[in-house]
Amino acid sequence: MSLAVEVAFGTRRPWVPGAERLAAWARAAAGRAGGGLAIRVVTATESRRLNRTYRGLDRPTNVLSFPAGGAGRAPGEPAPLGDLAICAAVVAREARAQRKRRAEHWAHMVVHGTLHLVGYDHARLPDARRMERRERRVLARLGFADPYRVRRDG
Repeated sequence: MSLAVEVAFGTRRPWVPGAERLAAWARAAAGRAGGGLAIRVVTATESRRLNRTYRGLDRPTNVLSFPAGGAGRAPGEPAPLGDLAICAAVVAREARAQRKRRAEHWAHMVVHGTLHLVGYDHARLPDARRMERRERRVLARLGFADPYRVRRDG
């Protein structure tokens, strides 16, 4: 079973990876999950509006995950996973602050958001540890460093 990934760009500034890379990172995180996933790269304004509407937080955020419902699909058809909204400006700001390469942080945000859609959560400490272990494994397979290690000046 293969995950169909659709990518839309509300912005490409600051730097945003191409659709192929975003889709590959989502597929790596989704594992065997099939169905579909939509990724939208959004501006800070759009992120703030979505975060305010759906989470009650009046600020832009790095990634929002919107799980899809299973209604309206044909019998035997895989359920869609849902949608991700990733804010280019917030991801860029965080990458600078955390001294990460942009692609590295983008990959982490796609993996993190996709894991939410396949059932991972970090509301409780044991769940957060489980999700972080999965993120580390997926990102390592993609050739990226541990996103949770502390970076220090040389």
